[in-house]
Amino acid sequence: MVYLTRLEHFNAAHKLYNPNWSKEQNDAVFGVCANENWHGHNFDLYITIKGTVDPDTGFLMDVKKLSKLVQEKVIKKVDHKNLNLDVDFLRGKMCSTENLAMGIWHELAPHLPEHVKLHCVKLYETQRIYVEYFGD
Repeated sequence: MVYLTRLEHFNAAHKLYNPNWSKEQNDAVFGVCANENWHGHNFDLYITIKGTVDPDTGFLMDVKKLSKLVQEKVIKKVDHKNLNLDVDFLRGKMCSTENLAMGIWHELAPHLPEHVKLHCVKLYETQRIYVEYFGD
């Protein structure tokens, strides 16, 4: 089994806010992340796929095709967007990094070639905070 990772980058804004809670409870739980005027991050997205190498190309998957797929299915939907308002796969969910990573998985996994499996979505919100998601 070979693992291949592609790094992509995007910028997006969001806020953590539960509409069923009071402002005070949201502030107590989410702190500055509940800012009414949103806040932004420079996200680093690591997509790791796994499978067997094609003997004719020596590739698990052409990295240009992987990058194009990530751009089309994820980056175009989230880059320079408000995650709470603009991203269809986050509607009705808390816009946490955890939910974003799971949503990215579900956007990508069905579109990979048959011989390739998605292994991990690793999403850095900051240099010190990241989420790894390995599927359901």
